[in-house]
This record gives sequence, C-alpha cells and structure tokens, in this order.
Amino acid sequence: MSAGLIVLWVILGIVVIIALVTSIRTVRPVARGLVERFGKYNRFGNPGLIFIMPFGIEKLIRVNVTEMMVDAGGQEIITKDALNASVDAQVYFKVKIDEQSVKASEYNVYAYRVQIVALARTTLRNIIGTMNLMEANSERGKINQSLYEQLTKETRSWGIEIVRTELKEINPPHTVQEAMNNVVVANNKKIAAIDFATATETEADGVRRAAIKRADGDKQSRILVAEGEAEAIKLVNTAAQTYFKNEAQTLKQLEVAQAALANNSKIVIPTGQSLINVIGDLAGIPRKGE
Repeated sequence: MSAGLIVLWVILGIVVIIALVTSIRTVRPVARGLVERFGKYNRFGNPGLIFIMPFGIEKLIRVNVTEMMVDAGGQEIITKDALNASVDAQVYFKVKIDEQSVKASEYNVYAYRVQIVALARTTLRNIIGTMNLMEANSERGKINQSLYEQLTKETRSWGIEIVRTELKEINPPHTVQEAMNNVVVANNKKIAAIDFATATETEADGVRRAAIKRADGDKQSRILVAEGEAEAIKLVNTAAQTYFKNEAQTLKQLEVAQAALANNSKIVIPTGQSLINVIGDLAGIPRKGE
C-alpha cells in the first residue's frame, strides 16, 4: 500500500470520526428539539439522544419548556385623574411541550420574551389609564386578572402558556404619597380617639349601672325593714286589742315602764323595797295581797 493511499484512509477516518461526533446531539428534559434540514423543519426532538446529519445539513434548535419570568420594567403611566404613577409588573410563562406549540414558539413569533415584555407594558398602560390612582392601588387583583386575560389572548398563537402575572408596585408621585400618608395617620388617630371615647363611655355606663343596682338594693332593704316594722306594729295592735281590750290603763302603764327602761331612765328604789316591786308599781301592777 502506497503512502498516498494510507494518508487518504487516515483523512477519511478522521472525517468519519468528526461526522459521528458532530451528528450526535442531546436534548435535556427541560427542553424540546426542532430539527431543520437545509433550513426547513424536518422533525421533532424529544429528550434524549438525537442524530442529525453533519456538516450543516441538519440543525438542532433547543427550546426551553420550563416556567420563565420576565420583568415588564418600571414605567410612568398617567392615570385617569392625571397623576403619573410608576408601575412595574412580572409575567410568568412557559412554552407548551407539544410539537405544535414548540414549533409555534419558534416560527410564529420572534423573540417571544421581548414580545411579552412589550405586550405587558402596553396592556398595563391601557388598563391603568382607565382608573384613578386610588382605584389602581386598591384593585391590584383586578389589574392582575385583566393583564393575565389580555396576555393569554394575545399569545394564543405563540405556543405560550401564561402562568400568572404579578403587579409589583404602583408608586404615586412623592407629593401625592406624602398626602396619602398624612391621610392614613389622621385616620389612625381618629380611630384611636373613637376607641378611647367608646371605652370611657362603657366604663361610665358600668359605674352608672352599678350605682343604680346599689341604690335599688338599698331601696329594697329599706322597704323590707319598713314592712317588718309595720308588721310588728300590726301584731302589737292585734295583741293589744285581743288581750288588753279592757285593760287600756294597764297597757298604758306598761308602755310608760317600757319607755322608761328603754331610755335608761333612773329608777330610785326606796329603802326596804325590791326592784321587782318598784317596776311593778311603775307598770301599775298590783302587789299580791292588795
């Protein structure tokens, strides 16, 4: 074998090895592949090894199908009440994994990440431009929902699935922010004052109710005492009518003796007389043998 033939076989071997190396491709689970032959779509590539024709005859395009996020970037938007609000949002999306969607993401739109950002910024201007600043701050959920629906509609032919949208911030001008903060502080002070007044009123009402209950208790107590005294007087009168009906003078004398004893009056006991006889004399009770 001549030297020239040997060199030829060596060159041929090297070419074959290079062809084999350059024809082997891999597609990771996070992507899908599109194989083009002479610039025309040829076949779909699932995760794993893919063999393509070398030397530029076929080309493999890998398309990421995991969830991605783009930031719409802060922008000044004029609200309905003619205020400039600084607005920013984030869009989460992913390419659908079926063949038609992967093809659409590559062939139906140019640089879909850039296009989604531009579309989100335009949509935000259209949504917030119809709202005043207070509405935009209080209805963030409504803005997110409107942005999500509009992006889903506009990207339907791109093979893209909009997962969610998040409105990051709506910042009013500095002067307006200060005024809003002052309003919040004033409202908090008002609420605190109302709570204090309510607590004071409740405490005063409690004291009043307690005083009323004490007064009512004293009233009931006095009524019961008065009723008891009246009942006692009634019983005494009944006894007097029953047992001393014909002894009015004797009853009077007993009452005088009782009053004298109740008032701690001094009683002089004569010599030779007992205390019992003296009390009997005051009461008008005759002694034995008289």
